[in-house]
Amino acid sequence: MREQRIASRKAGTDAAIVEAVAGSGARRVADLGCGEGWLARALAARGCEVVGIDASPELIAAARELGGARFESIAYADLVARALGRFDAAVFNFALLGDDLRTPLTAARSLLADNGLLFIQTVHPWLTCGDAPYADGWRIETFDEFGGEFREPMPWYFRTLQSWSDALRAAGFAIDAIVEPAADGKPLSLLMRASPCADGE
Repeated sequence: MREQRIASRKAGTDAAIVEAVAGSGARRVADLGCGEGWLARALAARGCEVVGIDASPELIAAARELGGARFESIAYADLVARALGRFDAAVFNFALLGDDLRTPLTAARSLLADNGLLFIQTVHPWLTCGDAPYADGWRIETFDEFGGEFREPMPWYFRTLQSWSDALRAAGFAIDAIVEPAADGKPLSLLMRASPCADGE
């Protein structure tokens, strides 16, 4: 991440999420699944107060080494019980990789202030479907483009666009906007902005 060796990041996904969040006018932001903290630092440089949150103590330690924001090691399931205050925006940037979305989305909703916004950037379904059926299910990322530096493949959960929409609504969100950052005529990612639904909607 810090060496910017992921081509899609340089081609536009980094800029897309920074512009989406900073351009929304959000002042206090929760970067959920922040990893080593690059997005938290980028948003802080744009004037946001950012709390980066990740379940990995090792990644949070790496984030704190460079500073630039507040970083906390907390699992999604434990966020509701933590007193972190309310946020204008919560962001999952390539951080929702499992089959359970209810836990992280419920945690995000608990953190948002009235009129708060949720941002999710994820791999575009068109890019990752390949020869597999266009249906929810587990896939494997081998990181072949890094020449064998990753010894273990990473399982991740593929979702259709309809599945994303259904999961968000089930968690009490409505999608406000969808952006598809692209380069060379091909989508790089799927970027969604959502708002909490009013009770009963």
